[in-house]
Amino acid sequence: MDGQEHMQSDDRPRSMRNAAIRERRRGMLSLPHVEPLTAYAARLRENGSVEVPEFDPLDGGVDAQVLFLFEKPGPMTVERGRSKRPGSGFISRNNDDPTAEATFRFMEQAGIARGRSVIWNVIPWWNHTRKVTSQELREGTRCVEELIDLLPKLRAVVLVGKKAAEAERYLKTKELALFSSDHPSPLVRASFPTRWNAIPSEWAKVRRFLDEQTR
Repeated sequence: MDGQEHMQSDDRPRSMRNAAIRERRRGMLSLPHVEPLTAYAARLRENGSVEVPEFDPLDGGVDAQVLFLFEKPGPMTVERGRSKRPGSGFISRNNDDPTAEATFRFMEQAGIARGRSVIWNVIPWWNHTRKVTSQELREGTRCVEELIDLLPKLRAVVLVGKKAAEAERYLKTKELALFSSDHPSPLVRASFPTRWNAIPSEWAKVRRFLDEQTR
């Protein structure tokens, strides 16, 4: 199987549960479109008290036109998490959890080509709790500023979830189109099923915007 065939077979919901796929993804971290983001994550990782996942090389990397900014990594994004299942070490729509699976399927429904997008979080580290403090939000928002500067082709940002909306104040100073949506988590699905089901149509607005920008 050649590299292109591997890429196609590896790009499916929950595929990161496979150790060989995780290893292939790690082997792609120095590719030109993702290497600056790999270096960015490494800088964040210099604070040894937190775990910072990698960007997924199957996404657009520095060529991305839209940044999907979620809230905070979960345990399946890190390799040393407390989950009984091994995490991937990546922020990826291919991770072995229901939020990642919903993200994968919603992106397809919205018609957003993977190479046009990159996924990250306002708070870029996992510290073994889903709780978010005010200090974390302030520090995370500052990290977003550096990330935006690494994405020269960026045209839009999607703030996914209430906590991600904390970055809106900063992003308003940039020449970027801002969109927002509910978070594709099981909690939102259980509490607000209508809103959860509407996420693909909200994301499709971004795709239409990008299409108009490239005409």
